[in-house]
Amino acid sequence: MDAQAILGLMIPFIGTSLGAACVYIMRDELNIRVQKGLSGFAAGVMVAASIWSLLMPAMDMVEDKMGRMAWVPAAIGFIVGIIFLLFLDSVIPHQHIDSDTPEGPKSENLRKTTMMVLAVVIHNIPEGMAVGVSFAGAIYGHGTVTMAGAMVLALGIAIQNFPEGAIISMPLRAAGVNKHKSFIYGILSGAVEPVAAILTILLSGIMVPILPYLLSFAAGAMFYVVVEELIPEATGEGEDHTNIGTIGFAAGFVVMMILDVMLG
Repeated sequence: MDAQAILGLMIPFIGTSLGAACVYIMRDELNIRVQKGLSGFAAGVMVAASIWSLLMPAMDMVEDKMGRMAWVPAAIGFIVGIIFLLFLDSVIPHQHIDSDTPEGPKSENLRKTTMMVLAVVIHNIPEGMAVGVSFAGAIYGHGTVTMAGAMVLALGIAIQNFPEGAIISMPLRAAGVNKHKSFIYGILSGAVEPVAAILTILLSGIMVPILPYLLSFAAGAMFYVVVEELIPEATGEGEDHTNIGTIGFAAGFVVMMILDVMLG
């Protein structure tokens, strides 16, 4: 693995860490409308990245061999990715920042702060996998996925990880956790991404023929996070409903689309 790939794998983690560092320069918890806008932005980035950086390259890889049936690996991988995240959501105890109710198996031993971090970890696993499989595609995919395209995906994930780091560290600070611990929790929530990315690359090197399935698998996992977590957080319900999340989604989608088309 060359230096460029290693840097690319670390870019999303750097984005999370910089966002978590906001706890040192901002006094108050993020405004709820700002949080919703940032959640919408993250959702837009992930949807665009899934389409242009994962699903389309997955179909391009098999187009010569499968022709009009090139959608088959993409569809299978996408569905398996959804099922995988559904499984993680069911077996890992976690609690979303804007919720008072824990999800997954009941656990009396875990603190709320730990379960909040675990919720973000579940969110970050598919992002790390997406970056890893994208770089694996650049390394083993015979030009279908370029190194520049993989770097663009890593940059896009980092952009949406910046507010994500702030969204995890600042509520912890507001809940009474000191600044240093809030920052550490924030960066730990993002540490899973380079780990998941490296593991994905190692597996991809062994299983080159299933790269199209891995690319679409990562896309399905990211779509699960978008639909299950980010869109509800961005739009809200009842009195909390706002259009700011929709505006954020549109902005994130367009930014990622531009980055991928121009630079990828």
